[in-house]
Formats: sequence, C-alpha cells, structure tokens
Amino acid sequence: MDAGLGWRRAAPGRPAPSGGSDPHAAGERGGHAAVPIRVVFALLPHSLILDWAGPAEALRIANQLRAAAGLPPPFELVFASPEPESTTSVGVRLAGLQPLPAAEVGPTWVVLVGLPGSSIAVDGAPARALLHWLRGLRLEAGRLELVTVCAGTLLAAHAGLLAGRRATTHHHHLDELRQVEPRCDVVANRVFVCDSPLYSSAGVTTGIDLMLHRIGEVCGESMAARVAQTMVVATRRGPNDPELSPFLAHRNHLHAALHRVQDAVSEQPQAAWTVPRMAELAHTSPRHLTRLFVEHAGVAPLAYLRRLRLATAQLALQSGANVTRAAEMSGFGSDTQLRRAWRQFGLAGSPSAPS
Repeated sequence: MDAGLGWRRAAPGRPAPSGGSDPHAAGERGGHAAVPIRVVFALLPHSLILDWAGPAEALRIANQLRAAAGLPPPFELVFASPEPESTTSVGVRLAGLQPLPAAEVGPTWVVLVGLPGSSIAVDGAPARALLHWLRGLRLEAGRLELVTVCAGTLLAAHAGLLAGRRATTHHHHLDELRQVEPRCDVVANRVFVCDSPLYSSAGVTTGIDLMLHRIGEVCGESMAARVAQTMVVATRRGPNDPELSPFLAHRNHLHAALHRVQDAVSEQPQAAWTVPRMAELAHTSPRHLTRLFVEHAGVAPLAYLRRLRLATAQLALQSGANVTRAAEMSGFGSDTQLRRAWRQFGLAGSPSAPS
C-alpha cells in the first residue's frame, strides 16, 4: 500500500521489515491520520463459518493489540452480502449484513470464502448477484486486493478474476478450479499462494495462516506473531508449506487394522518401530503388513515412518531445536540419518538451514 496512506507494505515477495519498534508507532505520517484497510467479507448463504470467522478474529485481535498500545486500528471489518440476512454453514443466522459496497473507500481487501458441497453452485440469485458485483472490481495491488479462502477461489474464477493468475483452493476443488478457469495456474498442495493483488488459501484453517501473513505484511512480523500467540496457533504455515499434513497423508482408506498401526506410529514416531513390531499391532505377518500398506495406503511401512519422522523433525526445528535435538526427538538415530532423509524426500535447503 502507498506509504502516504500511513500503513507500510512490504515489496512483493519480501517480508515486511521488523525491528524493536513498531513500524506504525506514530499512527500518523506527514501529519495525516493513518487510513485503515477496509476488509470486506462478501458472504453468501451457507458460507463456511470457519473460513471467515477465523481470519476475522485475527484482524480483530490485531486491532485490539494496536488499541492497547494507544494506536489507531489498521483494519476496518465489513460483513456484506447480497441479502441483509443469511444463514451460515452451521445454521446460525446472521442479521444486519451490509450491502455489497458500491464504491471503494480507501484501500480495500475483498474476502471470498467457501461453501459446503463437493462442487460450488453459482446459479442461485445471491450467487449471481455476488458474481455481478465481483465482475465490476478492478484489482490493483495496494488499492483493491482479493483474498480467497478455501472454495472462495471458485467464486473468483466464476467472476473471471483469475485469468493469468496463480491460485490455490481446497484440494477437493482443484480439478473444478482448473475446469472453471483454464487460464489460471492452479497450485496444488500449498497452504496459500500470493500473486498480488490476489491472495488465495487452501482448505478452511489455512485462511487463518493467510491472514496472519497479511497482518505481518501490513503491521510487521512481531504483530503477526502476537496475534498468532493470542489465537494459540501453535505453528504458523507459510506459502511454501504443503496443505496436507504428512500425519494425514496415506489415510484415505477403510482398513481398520492398518489405521490402528498408523495411529500408533503417528502418536510416537520417535519409537523404535520395525515392520515386525507394526505387524504385531495389526495381528498379521510383516510380509502381509507390507502388502496392506502398499495396497491401501500407497506407501511402504518404513517409508511412511520416515515421512512422519521427517515431519516431526521439521516441527522441532521450527520450534528452535538444533539438528541433533531434532533428530533425537523424531526418532532418527543421528544427524546423518536426518540429513539423508531430508535429501531423500527432496526438501529444500537442509536441516541446518531449511528454506
């Protein structure tokens, strides 16, 4: 955003600078009051409540922390809809929703969120009204930007806003997004994708990760960290992190005995697991367990174990552990084994300097 508007924005692709002092401590620049960013949550009937409530809470907490420091709020929250009343995905009714704004008033983010269902229908009157409004938007970095959460990216695609852009969405809707807008570079298995003035996130809780990232751009990383701490967000994810946790991967099957083994390994990846020990939990032979893993989970048992140990090591490193401690906590016998697994699975950087 323009410096003259009072709020700092980092250059594209670069984090906002941080330091000991708040970048907006004065709250004013050049004698003019800082202009808050108006964040418009454009809601349709049955919008997924966590898609917008989580990001909205992050923004509210950022405003609260600023107010506690005697500083003006950086964000103005607006909840708008084609209809004055609506029902959320969990049945709670919303009243007093504002009309979709007819004109821009200062810097604005428009937030689109997902809807329940295996595909996104846009043939209802509220959806048609929202798409008509979206088609009139002229996105521009720092002036009018679009933030999509989960299948909200599909609404942007139907409105023709994604041609020539990079974007992501919930993994269940990736193929649908490609079909709706073939000119969009659809990015799979990412928490969120930044292609200013478009910012898109994957499924549900990733909207919080994206909003924390955006708060960091505007208010500085120290503020984003304080918001995350207040929300008890244990690990903030970035644009290069995968959407699907390794702890959830290879679980899309119905084999009860195999799930029992995977549950045990997931709970204690650092334990001294062997294929025979896993087979005991499944009440089968090591050879048959290996066959079950490959057939139902699509991975060999020891490869599955190494993936979980590597994910555990990554979390330990992100929490400040050194390489030796991370290897111990995750079940790798040594630093060398951790580094070997890091290379084997093609992770960027190294355990000493992860990307």
